[in-house]
Amino acid sequence: MTNFFSRLFTKKSEAKATGAEGFIQETLTQLFAAAQLELDFEVRRDQERPEHVQVEVSGADEEMLRAKEGQLLDAIQLFLTRVAQHQLPDERVVISVDSAGYREESNQSLIDLAEKLKDVALEKGKPVYFRALPPRDRKVIHQHLAQDVRVKSRSVGDGLYKKIKIYPIKGERTNVEAADAETV
Repeated sequence: MTNFFSRLFTKKSEAKATGAEGFIQETLTQLFAAAQLELDFEVRRDQERPEHVQVEVSGADEEMLRAKEGQLLDAIQLFLTRVAQHQLPDERVVISVDSAGYREESNQSLIDLAEKLKDVALEKGKPVYFRALPPRDRKVIHQHLAQDVRVKSRSVGDGLYKKIKIYPIKGERTNVEAADAETV
């Protein structure tokens, strides 16, 4: 195991020779073998954004990856990102790790809940708060809510997990007020 980590953090010339995809493949093979996980993976570059590398993981132990809100997927993604930053300092690589469409399902459920809370904020004309979330999830919500000019959102709190405050923009009429104005 110590040999595994020493290889990751010392020999930069080998990583440069194999490129980001080869380095990620080798790292995941060793990581899954050391952890005794029965997982397969596919590594590919995004054609539209060449700095993005996508890793799709599948296999007998893939349920473990999605358990506890995908924390193991996040951990693997963070690990690969940090090791790639160390081994390939001259190459900008954005790594995304997913399993059976978990990320998209998770993002969609966050967007659905954000829509409901946005509607509540507009209806009541008061701020509402979203539960504490990690940065990746907050980014999804902030980007979605930024598309609606009637509301704003911001992260509130200290530490890694922060709440999201969703509030109507002053001067903007809510749906209820607009409907009332039309009936008069």
